[in-house]
Amino acid sequence: MDTTDIPDDAYNGEESTLNLEELESPDTLLRDGPIRERLLDVVVGVRTPTKVSTIARRADCGTETARDYLEWFDEMGMVHRHNGRPVRYERNDAYFQWRRIDQIREEYSEQEIVDALDDTLKQIEDYRAQFDATHPDEVSLVDATQEQNLSTEAAWEALSEWESFEQRATLLDAARRNNPVAGSKPDPVDA
Repeated sequence: MDTTDIPDDAYNGEESTLNLEELESPDTLLRDGPIRERLLDVVVGVRTPTKVSTIARRADCGTETARDYLEWFDEMGMVHRHNGRPVRYERNDAYFQWRRIDQIREEYSEQEIVDALDDTLKQIEDYRAQFDATHPDEVSLVDATQEQNLSTEAAWEALSEWESFEQRATLLDAARRNNPVAGSKPDPVDA
């Protein structure tokens, strides 16, 4: 029997209906996961110094449990600890950038990274020419809608995509150079 075959006795011929009452709510699924994963999900979204009790409440766990995991996350470099009363934690963007660069190095050959960086830099140059600016932060959304004859949504999407290309170029270049530099601009690549 093929693994995709359904045994003859698996279906009795009666129509079954989906009972929505039997399904777990998304909140229940999030609360019932392992505490470490719930805390990690919360930490990934913490971009400003946040009290341990707030993080614990968001992860639906005890404050002492959260404190123990946050200390471990701090030792791993995943969060920054801000001493004081109360102690606060925030996500360490450099750690997550390093992890992404490491993933790129593991998944792609050096030539694939260079090719992707070359394509990304071409996209960036197209946006620079379109908006006559060197970075999306220099472009006014109001001016872009008028000068480019775009809807506000279309201009915002274009600028957001441009920003994504800028971030991708930084990551790819760091992966290519084998040394991540936070906030650095990519150097030209001889592809």
